[in-house]
Amino acid sequence: MSFQTPLTINEVITNIHSKKYLLPSIQREFVWSTDQITMLFDSLMRDYPINAFLFWKVSKENTKEFKFYEFLRDYHQRKKRHNEKADLSGSEDVIAVLDGQQRLTSLYIGLKGSYAYKLSYKRWDNEQAYPVKKLYLNLLATSEDSEYEYDFVFLTESEAKNDENDTDHHWFPVGEILDLKEQSEVNEYLIENELSSNSDKAKAKFANRALFKLHSVIHTTAIISYYLEQSEELDKVLNIFIRVNSGGTTLNYSDLLLSFATAQWDKRDAREEINKFVDEINEIGRGFNVNKDFVLKACLVLSDFSDISFKVDNFNKSNMLKIQDSWEDITKAIRDAIRLISSFGFSRENITSNNLIIPIAYYLKHIGLPDNFESSSSKINDRAKIKKWLTLSLLKRVFSFMPDGVLKPVRDIIIKNDTGEFPLEKITSYFKGSNRTLVFTNEDVNNLMFSKYGHGDVLVIMSILYPWADLRNNFHIDHVFPKSGFTKKKLEKHGVSADNIDDYIGNYNYIGNLQLLEAIPNIEKSNMDFNKWIDETIPAEAVNDYKNKHFIPMNIDLGIINFGRFLEEREKAIMQKLESVLM
Repeated sequence: MSFQTPLTINEVITNIHSKKYLLPSIQREFVWSTDQITMLFDSLMRDYPINAFLFWKVSKENTKEFKFYEFLRDYHQRKKRHNEKADLSGSEDVIAVLDGQQRLTSLYIGLKGSYAYKLSYKRWDNEQAYPVKKLYLNLLATSEDSEYEYDFVFLTESEAKNDENDTDHHWFPVGEILDLKEQSEVNEYLIENELSSNSDKAKAKFANRALFKLHSVIHTTAIISYYLEQSEELDKVLNIFIRVNSGGTTLNYSDLLLSFATAQWDKRDAREEINKFVDEINEIGRGFNVNKDFVLKACLVLSDFSDISFKVDNFNKSNMLKIQDSWEDITKAIRDAIRLISSFGFSRENITSNNLIIPIAYYLKHIGLPDNFESSSSKINDRAKIKKWLTLSLLKRVFSFMPDGVLKPVRDIIIKNDTGEFPLEKITSYFKGSNRTLVFTNEDVNNLMFSKYGHGDVLVIMSILYPWADLRNNFHIDHVFPKSGFTKKKLEKHGVSADNIDDYIGNYNYIGNLQLLEAIPNIEKSNMDFNKWIDETIPAEAVNDYKNKHFIPMNIDLGIINFGRFLEEREKAIMQKLESVLM
């Protein structure tokens, strides 16, 4: 390994763009956020060191012996997170990046690519939730954030244009610096955009300094210092990779384990198989949120290894080859388990621990991976037991710490089980009296009444209260008494006493005021007073049926002035239902 002549960022970006620089399959995927990218560019502009890189030269004669991937160019949080496999049909040597992928990908995205991440207030499956943004630099002022000097921000094109008439902002598309190869071209840009002649001399001076500095950072200063490894022994390269990366904060442990899998599978591409499988199962039903950590842990459990902890020793060559040989059965078991859970109405919105899926997958594999388990009429009782175990485990949060303490004993119980159905009773008995107990008390049920709108437990509770509802369909969690009515002014208008107003406002978001409604009735109900909505929407002959279905007290006036009594009576009815199922 030898230290090489440093390169400019422009030279490196050119090499990435021409696919001269690639990523070995043992590399992790891109994980940096936009904040990390903007911090990197700010550091470069301030002449802060960004550490040396480690490259690996693979001769053209041996490129087919290894698997390589291209750099990610346009990151999309939902649609484009994985690197494409590189086409090595050419006759050139390959330079693979062993250390520095996150920094180099960030430079490429900032200069030639884009970054699309989910807006926090939109659903994950909404196409409009991921606006495509590019990196911009404000040439008129320093950053308002004290940690930064330069104001680098990811913006959509329209966001950048909205500030065109703002005297404190001139958003320069950072990628355009690649086209300003000569300093004279930088000067021309400043003149054409009237930046150098700005009446505010301080802003003119800053614009001049910032753009010339960016030009120097990208085109002139040889910033990319790197070492070059030329050994083509994969074991040596893997060990170098792990030694170099194991101390890094962005490399999580499962990435290292996936590197072992990638290096040791001989019939499949582990990285490609696992990433493809994760993407597939996350699209089941209303969507899930599993990752490669979950898949690797499931592989250890479903392969019947005695030690299922996340450590390098468990991903040795013999174990990895066993996982490879069982890959089809493992993936079918996990896929069928998630389809079953989805049929119960669960999804990424209310599965608080993906480890809950693993015992179900193991059970399905143990009984021979039967087809159509989630719909077979012969499996009704079996499905009911699995659903109850899932519900109890979610509400009791049995996987909230040290999941191996649940996974191993549940696996052992399944192995020894001879009942012909999911061993719910034996699992419940095993954990009884421990801090993972599945047994509910009256106090536990009472505590569920404090589950609030928007919390994951609410949909789990609704699945118990509305067993007839197919939660895979478009059902909404709805406030019985609309939340818009719980303001001091409106409550006073309805005659609610001052002594009760704070209590009403403090309780309208709890289970006692929540119901499950199909989307269209919920939209129609909107902000109507509850008593008015019932009178105008529910036929007289169907009112009692509606009230029974939704645990609505029968013999009280449903005006908001009676909300306190309504809540007390409805909570009693809900608790009775929960006790009958959970206790």
